[in-house]
Amino acid sequence: MTDTASELVVRKNRLRAVVSSSVGTTIEWYDFFLYGVAAATVFPQKFFPGSEPFIATMLSFSTYFVGFLARPVGAALFGHFGDRIGRKALLVTTLVLMGVATTGIGLVPSYESIGNWGAVLLTIGRVLQGIAVGGEWSGSVLMAGEWTSPKSRGFTTSFAQVGAPAGMVLANGALGLMSAVTDEQGFLDWGWRLPFLASVVLVLAGFYIRIGVHETPVFQALKDTGTLSKAPLVEVFQRNWRQIILTALLRTGQQVPFYIFTTYIITYATQQLGFSRGQILNFVMIQASISLVTIPLAGHLSDRFGRRRITAIGCVLMMVYPFIYFGVLDTRSIGLAFLAIAIALPIHDLQYGPQAAFIAESFPGSLRYSGSSLGYQLASITAGGPAPIVAALLFREYGTSTAIAVYIAISALISLVCVFLLPDNAGEGDAE
Repeated sequence: MTDTASELVVRKNRLRAVVSSSVGTTIEWYDFFLYGVAAATVFPQKFFPGSEPFIATMLSFSTYFVGFLARPVGAALFGHFGDRIGRKALLVTTLVLMGVATTGIGLVPSYESIGNWGAVLLTIGRVLQGIAVGGEWSGSVLMAGEWTSPKSRGFTTSFAQVGAPAGMVLANGALGLMSAVTDEQGFLDWGWRLPFLASVVLVLAGFYIRIGVHETPVFQALKDTGTLSKAPLVEVFQRNWRQIILTALLRTGQQVPFYIFTTYIITYATQQLGFSRGQILNFVMIQASISLVTIPLAGHLSDRFGRRRITAIGCVLMMVYPFIYFGVLDTRSIGLAFLAIAIALPIHDLQYGPQAAFIAESFPGSLRYSGSSLGYQLASITAGGPAPIVAALLFREYGTSTAIAVYIAISALISLVCVFLLPDNAGEGDAE
């Protein structure tokens, strides 16, 4: 094979890896976010009807949080095997597991049919979703990043991050569509279920795309040279425990605002401010659509100016913007509320865009799946999962959204400290 032909093959595999990464994470996040939107809009009435609204919302968000508790379990399980047997096989497995869990949730009978067992089955489905997402992220990032040049890794790995807002657009769009074509009772009875059942079609499409992707050159080189770790999970805790802790804390200022801006805001804007559910779902969808552009842009900027600099700017902005965000929302002006929501995620993306490369580059190739998975997903317990619950409790306790803004600002400060404690390895090659 000539050098030109060889380069064309590499480029083709590179493109396929990036597309597979983006499409796969989009499907997985669609499934995961469906639950988040339903937890804010449907589950309190259908599975906790005997509780007063605040308690029902808290119980619903608690089943939502269980998925975050399960994510580090998925990270440990899939991380170990991802460093032992390869990135590709694990990505196919996580996709199928997520599809089964999401379809099952769509079939769970309500409280009226089976009582509290409905909430139990929801929780089981949510745990399986969490395990699947816990193993998905790192595999997708490594599939994209290990096929591309270190000098463009911030940009290429950001397409795995794009899966989050893309999945959110699909999830909110699907539920928004069902809300529009059914009346209130029809949506609560059966309309919300169809987007969950539609996951089957998306998973089949994702499976077809991923099955044709080749193993990454980094993992293949480790395998060919016999330098794969025999116990990557144990070894990464022994050698890289500091990076695991710092990368988990690095995500605090990104995860807390993300789940407040996309999940809690649905409850806050409808119950406290009187906006309609359809309006807020549309606004959240629009901000996620803007993120489809701003995430790759932030990843590209991190290739040019460094992960640390771009992420630090994002942290500083996130220490200020929440006060503007809630101040504008509390005016109850529909136009101002739209503006506040629309630019929230693009500001957040200055942290999120470079994050995949920043975290993956903190670990050697032989332990990268395990280390990056654990660092990324542990933040689900400390930051993302509890964020809607903490926000609801803060508002109930203090009666003002300023308390929530302070919470987000403190989270961003934690991330800013970690930015300067982690090395910036942008543009460097793969270490084994």
